[in-house]
Amino acid sequence: MTGPTISTPKPLSTKELANKAQEFEFNPFIPLKFWIRTSDTLLREALIYEQEDNIQQAYLLLMRYAALVTERFPLHPSVKDPEYRQSLKSIKKTLPKVIESLEALKPRINHRYSTWEDSSKTLSNRVISPSTRSPGELYYQTESSDPAIAGNSLTLAAAENSDFAVKLARQVMHERDEARKTTHYSPSLEKSVWESERVELWHEWSPTPPKDEGPHVQQRQNRIQIPTKLNNELHHREAYGEVKTKNEGKSYIPSSRDEYHYPSFKISQSINLNQEPLNCPKPLFSPPPKIPAKCSDHKVILTRDTPPPRPCKVPSDMSNPQNSSSDAPSFTFRPSSYLENGKPLRTVFLPPELRIEFLRVAKPNTLKNLETCGMLCGTLISNALFIRRLVIPEQESTSDTCETTNEGALFDYCDKEDLLVLGWIHTHPTQTCFMSSRDLHTHGGYQIMMPESIAIVCAPSKTPWGVFRLTDPPGLGSILNCRHTGLFHPHEEINLYTDALRPGHVVEAKGMTFEIVDLRPH
Repeated sequence: MTGPTISTPKPLSTKELANKAQEFEFNPFIPLKFWIRTSDTLLREALIYEQEDNIQQAYLLLMRYAALVTERFPLHPSVKDPEYRQSLKSIKKTLPKVIESLEALKPRINHRYSTWEDSSKTLSNRVISPSTRSPGELYYQTESSDPAIAGNSLTLAAAENSDFAVKLARQVMHERDEARKTTHYSPSLEKSVWESERVELWHEWSPTPPKDEGPHVQQRQNRIQIPTKLNNELHHREAYGEVKTKNEGKSYIPSSRDEYHYPSFKISQSINLNQEPLNCPKPLFSPPPKIPAKCSDHKVILTRDTPPPRPCKVPSDMSNPQNSSSDAPSFTFRPSSYLENGKPLRTVFLPPELRIEFLRVAKPNTLKNLETCGMLCGTLISNALFIRRLVIPEQESTSDTCETTNEGALFDYCDKEDLLVLGWIHTHPTQTCFMSSRDLHTHGGYQIMMPESIAIVCAPSKTPWGVFRLTDPPGLGSILNCRHTGLFHPHEEINLYTDALRPGHVVEAKGMTFEIVDLRPH
């Protein structure tokens, strides 16, 4: 195999990133709790991108977080409700750290941009024609509007490199877990872990690894341009203390939103609930991982093969960038699909057996004609999302609905495990596979938090199952602005949701391991 073609694509400037950070719609009719979770997701993702040295996307997400919490939150009608007081207070305490991180990232981004400008005056980039590019070949765009890939020397097509993606995810999650076990953990350790294993995998995947663009520039230059209300916070920075975790003294930033057709369903075999699923290997049981003390009563249902170790809880000292390994290539998975409005969607890797195992867990409810739901949780690695845990929350079910209860326990668990909520899965015990009006409204909240969020619908008594997302437009906007509350009600638009499986942004990846954790009381 010959080495991949490497070129230097155009990065984005801090001004372009700041403008893009403002490109999101704030709907005050969406409950504030969803916006608070959205802000948490923005910070979690920003930290991961910064650790992976994807400084453009980290900068954009931090700027969007600042705009959301300082400019949009005060406009929400529920902002003064007592139930949100503590959450908003905690968010306010994160602002000094966010500002420091933005100030540290800005000179690095400016240096990268100016370096590209200088080199572009004398060098012309070689563009690979899509018609001559092989499916697995690396490619770049001379200019890209997606900050996650703009300026990256190497981008990979996620679907065509799913085996590599799965192997990368396993190593990254293992190394993150090992880093968390280190007595004196530091962000530089996490970065060195990421860089070293990235080099190792790259050498296996390509015999001619490229060089990095060079050492980072760490000196601070002009202060960043920040939203007006955030600027006011700078005058009160000394009044805020660092946010501490309950169990350790390290500083911590809590961890999005931004051809119409009807869904085409994946057809699968009918499932007999009284028999083992056909052609499905039995799960290989292994000792369950340790559960946090607060969640000690949670039941770990099963692990398929040996589950990937939990990603580490990383301190939020993002304002201290570290040099990366000299031989580590800067690659990322490029978007595999796009919303109807043209915005990119990151690839979501889904374990193929997850649906079958979920139906086993749901079997007692299904036999009683009751719905069951679960949360699809995972992590972000190199601009792709990996579903690695199915969490069954406390819930109340009927034949047509399934409502999550005690959401605080669910999100506490996800926070402790450093898990992102990537979507949900639920059954239709006697109905066919479709998204009801109630399902559409439920999923609107998830897709606000993360555009890549998916809804999996299983109809065990029928043949099809589906992986869906809302169209945008018109689906997401229509659902968010709908004021009907009935269990089943019509909407004016007909193309509200669509299939998310390939050629959408969801890829079933063989070899992905996952774990099922049941939070319901027993």
